[in-house]
Amino acid sequence: MNDTIFALATAPGRAGIAVIRLSGPDAAAALHRLCGMVPAPRMARHVRFRDPATDETLDDGIALYFPAPASFTGEDVVELQLHGSRAVTSAVFAVLTALPGFRLAEPGEFTKRGFLNGKFDLTGAEAIADLVEAETAAQRRQALRQLGGAFGRLCENWRARLIHAQARLEAEIDFPDEDLPAAQWDIVRGVARDLAAEISGHLADNGRGERLRQGVSIAILGPPNAGKSSLLNALARRDVAITSAIAGTTRDVIEVALDLGGYPVVLADTAGLRETADAIEEEGVRRATARAESADLKLVVLDATDPGGAQSVRSLIDERTIVALNKIDLIDAPLQRYADELGTSRILPLSVATGAGLSDMIEVLTEAVAQSLGGGDAPLVTRTRHRQALEACVAALARFEVATLPELAAEDLRMAARALGRVTGRVDVEDMLDALFREFCIGK
Repeated sequence: MNDTIFALATAPGRAGIAVIRLSGPDAAAALHRLCGMVPAPRMARHVRFRDPATDETLDDGIALYFPAPASFTGEDVVELQLHGSRAVTSAVFAVLTALPGFRLAEPGEFTKRGFLNGKFDLTGAEAIADLVEAETAAQRRQALRQLGGAFGRLCENWRARLIHAQARLEAEIDFPDEDLPAAQWDIVRGVARDLAAEISGHLADNGRGERLRQGVSIAILGPPNAGKSSLLNALARRDVAITSAIAGTTRDVIEVALDLGGYPVVLADTAGLRETADAIEEEGVRRATARAESADLKLVVLDATDPGGAQSVRSLIDERTIVALNKIDLIDAPLQRYADELGTSRILPLSVATGAGLSDMIEVLTEAVAQSLGGGDAPLVTRTRHRQALEACVAALARFEVATLPELAAEDLRMAARALGRVTGRVDVEDMLDALFREFCIGK
């Protein structure tokens, strides 16, 4: 924290503009050495950057100064807007590296300093990383909600209620002769029960927040030569999987990430489901079955020209399944027969070869993904560490419920409050900070 750090805040490579960010006690002094002045706070100034050792002109650009504490990191911050060539950025980096007390920032170090200086809590820092990584509209919206502090405020509200309840209980422990009201235990137990119910309700969300960050998993399943790989290529709009008239071409699981109606989706093409004596294909079938069990949604593809294909996938049909009846351009296949045979009405006629029915399938898939993620603006549990901390809190509250000694009951409340504090970074975060911020890009 005593060093002044610097890094490229924009993507490396040739571009119209490159932004170099500096943060630390000597950021303003470095700017003065580079251009001979420090502009007024938060006012862009056109300057000429020079090497202070040789007075050689490095570039012509814009300088901005954000004095502490009104900056992203809470420290003095300088931003240099330069022409985006490697030659320019390398020259400026060389000058900054030569200055005493200056070093290149580590990944996520700007955000880490902002967190340590109280600019945002840990959920806000994670939301910044999620916003940088967002690839779909839904991911962007979720990251912005987290950045707005909704989930952090909710956890801090829970924690404040716990601490208040803990204070009531410890008053009875510390002042046994004060003849405190006998109802204290009942009040505290009521608070603990209410909190346990609220937190458990947020945990019972089927992992919506994590799935929205990582992508909804959709497994494409079905018998060989039904058109699964062709459908994957059509949805991806590029040749992801090899297609062939030879049955059993796909032997392994092939994944592709898509933006489906603004939602992140991971499509997985799998091996055709059939009995086989080929050891490699048999392993592919095993992996396809395993993917079917773990997928959020199942897209079962059937060949309309093969009446017996439906029986091979009958066991896969459930509420998570959508059936695509492919090759309808080759035969007049009544959907009702398949609906009766499979026990589902979610059957879509399709021809990957002609494109017929593809737009309807995308619309149905998008709606299914949206329903699986749920709606509303309630704060979501978006990371595994959040879920683990909330589960630890609920477990501590469960222990409190059966505790008989006031001292043990008070300790259970302390453990519950500490678990909530770990979500926002109030307690016990030192050991996780380096690992957490290492996921960030350099310059953020």
